[in-house]
Formats: sequence, C-alpha cells, structure tokens
Amino acid sequence: MLLSVSRRTDIPAWYADWFFRRLAEGFALVPSPRAPHRLHHIPLNPDVVDGIVFWTKNPLPMLPRLDELENHLTVFQFTLTGYGPEVEPTLPDKDTVLIPAFQQLSRKLGPRRVIWRYDPIFCTREYTEEWHLARFEQIAHHLQGYTETCVISFLDEYQGTRARMRPLIPAAFDPQAAARLARSLAAIAAGCGMRVQSCAEALDLEAAGIVHGSCVDGALFESLLGQPLYWSPAKGQRPECGCAASVDIGTYNTCPGGCRYCYANFSPGQITANRAAHDPRSPLLVGWPGPQDQIIHSSFSSLRDGQLRMEGF
Repeated sequence: MLLSVSRRTDIPAWYADWFFRRLAEGFALVPSPRAPHRLHHIPLNPDVVDGIVFWTKNPLPMLPRLDELENHLTVFQFTLTGYGPEVEPTLPDKDTVLIPAFQQLSRKLGPRRVIWRYDPIFCTREYTEEWHLARFEQIAHHLQGYTETCVISFLDEYQGTRARMRPLIPAAFDPQAAARLARSLAAIAAGCGMRVQSCAEALDLEAAGIVHGSCVDGALFESLLGQPLYWSPAKGQRPECGCAASVDIGTYNTCPGGCRYCYANFSPGQITANRAAHDPRSPLLVGWPGPQDQIIHSSFSSLRDGQLRMEGF
C-alpha cells in the first residue's frame, strides 16, 4: 500500500503530532468522503505500507522527528513558490526559512526523495511571466543539488477558489504563453540539474521536454526499494494524472493555511470547527469516534506480494 499524507490537508505543517502518534499506534481512522460516519481503519505498519508521500508547504514541525520515520520509505512533495503573503498568508519566509528547510530535508533523505513543486502557476499584474522566470531561477539555484525533480502545473479554477482568487485579478489563461513559460522554466531547471514534470496538466508540454509526472510515483518507489511493486493507476483523478493508487489519510477543510488557490478548503466556518475539534490523541484527524460511527476494517496488504486489497475504500 502507498500512503498519501495528504492531498486533502497539510499534515506535516499542521498535524505532525497527530501523525506521529498514529504511526506509533500503527493505525489511523479515516472517514469516507461521501459517508463521514463510515470510518476506515488504515494500518500504518511498515509491513503493509510500502511508501509514504507527504505533501507540504512547510515541513518544519517534522524536521526534528525524521528519525521516527526510519522504518518507512518516505518521499516529500514540497510546494515552494515565490508568491507573497497575499497569496500564501501563513507561510514563513521563503528565502530565510523554507529554502533552508528544503535543504535540510534533502540532506537527511537525499535529493531523489524531496521533490520541488512550483505550482500552481498563474499570472497577474504583479506575477508576470518575467517575474516567474526570475523567481523560479532564484529558487532553483538555491535548490541545486538538493532535488532532481520539479513539478509544475497551471492554476485550475475550482468553484471554491474563484472568489478567493478574484482580488488578485489573475490574467486569463493563455495556452501559448503558458507553453512558452514552461519551456523557459524547463531550461532553467535543466541548468540546475533538475528535470521538470507536469502535474495532471491538460496542456501538452511535450514539445517543451516536459512529460506528465506522477506525484505518487510507483516507479520511483520501486527504484528506491530496489524491487517491483504491483501497483495500479489511481482512480478518480484527472485524466492526465499518472499517480499510482494510494490511500489518503487527510480530511478536507482542515488546513488553516489560507492559500487563495487551494482546492481542499472551501468552507472557512468548517475549517474553524474542524480545527477546534482536533485532538492529537484521537485516531481521527477531526474529533473522536462516536456511537453513530461504523469502523470498517478493510483488508490491506503490501504491494510487494502482488496484491492490493482495499475493499470498500
């Protein structure tokens, strides 16, 4: 089984204590997105979990505790853009805090296991194509030798993000300009020893030397493990997504980061309520199991034995 931690919320930044407690106790309970009183019992033992993908903009709360992950193979998808606090209001300073955090994480895990995400890309009066090129180059030079892969994507407009993005007045998407920008970013990255991949990007960037990437990358985990994994493509993702099937232990509307472009948070009131209900001692990210909840013990197994069982999840 491959574990996603998490597409739905930034667990390393906001819920590291909860995650390490879950790891120590060997399981987490995760509500079904469509049936919240059905709680899936997810085993977290290394004999079942073949690899973990962390998604984060700020791994600082996890850095002092990386040794607690030594029995698990981990990969970090680290989003690091140049946007200011009007876009990403709660993040520490990029140059003095987050870039050094990226470097520290890479020194611990190695450059193959820390992947730089420069996404989503959008243009405004302030964040022009020229601005992106200059800022991307600055960050890329700081990350040279600390990562091998950069993932890019262009802003997708979701119903929940439209109103939040409106004050920035993003420029209308121009496919030709986007392809030109992507081509230039790929050239800059190559000069810093990195390859650029796209994330579920509908725009064909193959001419720019950019292929569709896999954020939950079955082939990467096979290479890191040195043995085959019998993984299958993820279901329910966008057609261009190349990810392997994984189990996500996050919950929507739990990240207080406030990033304007975020698709996983669409109810400020629910975020506040969920944060108030969080208890790091609970097997659930939000609240505690109650009498109305049904705990589902699905069958999970390692992908090394050629079987993947996730009945009902």
